[in-house]
Amino acid sequence: MRIELKIPATSANIGAGFDSLGLAVGMYNRVILEPWEGAEVVSLDGVPVPAGENNLIYKTAKYLFDICGRPLPGLRIQQENNIPMARGLGSSSACIVAGLMGGNRLMGSPLSREDIIHMAATMEGHPDNSTPAILGGQVTAAIENGRVFYCRQKLREDLRLMAIIPDFELKTSAARAALPKEVSRADGVFNLSRAALMAMSLAGGDYKNLRVAAQDKLHQPYRLELIPGARPVMDCALEFGAYCVYISGAGSTLMAMAGADNTGLFQRLRCWMDGQGYGSWRLVMLEPDNDGAQMTVEEEGAA
Repeated sequence: MRIELKIPATSANIGAGFDSLGLAVGMYNRVILEPWEGAEVVSLDGVPVPAGENNLIYKTAKYLFDICGRPLPGLRIQQENNIPMARGLGSSSACIVAGLMGGNRLMGSPLSREDIIHMAATMEGHPDNSTPAILGGQVTAAIENGRVFYCRQKLREDLRLMAIIPDFELKTSAARAALPKEVSRADGVFNLSRAALMAMSLAGGDYKNLRVAAQDKLHQPYRLELIPGARPVMDCALEFGAYCVYISGAGSTLMAMAGADNTGLFQRLRCWMDGQGYGSWRLVMLEPDNDGAQMTVEEEGAA
């Protein structure tokens, strides 16, 4: 059996929706899984990835087999890693989703898609990356007693997303360590109102609301200090017509939302960044992904 998976990158938090809002974008990791003797990992694009049983996809598949009481004889994993690691675009979620979906299929699919959604979020600790990676679109989600309760909506075709990817990583552990242990009631209310506004505005195409909806007081003010250059780059993207800009996940990537008709945003921001010393930062224009993770299976002996 040969299983091929295509898993989208995801952008979590979307400003005020800390650990609860996320969306999928058109940047993909591709993974091929085959039964094997032992653990073999191949990077198809030369990106260094953990090898053998230390590979996250392998560890996830092994965990699933163990939960189901089944032995995992071995696995050959081939990875194409288009989602940059430790940049706030859901690279670890993509690996977890690949391991769960692929491992489930290798066992004959004893788990439903809902089971996989719950397990992926539990492994991640929050549902805002793994759930949109599986389902596509924009997802509002919460975990209760190990189950994910979510609403999923399609992202509209007139929306574009621009990933502004710095030339340095920001580990999630460091980004979380920067957060305060307590927040005021006023800040909680501030975020609740804007998270709700973000979800509803994306659903209805009310993009005039997005600049306010992306405001946040729980994590962005603290994490921005860990991303040198982020503030002026965000301000410039807004000046050039982006609807909003926010820290994607834990960072270091910044994500801008813009209209599909704003054809000059990319080039104008690229020129400004090159002139300001940010030439090594990547800009990637992305379409929304409304399909989520896709899997194709080639059975042994198939013509």
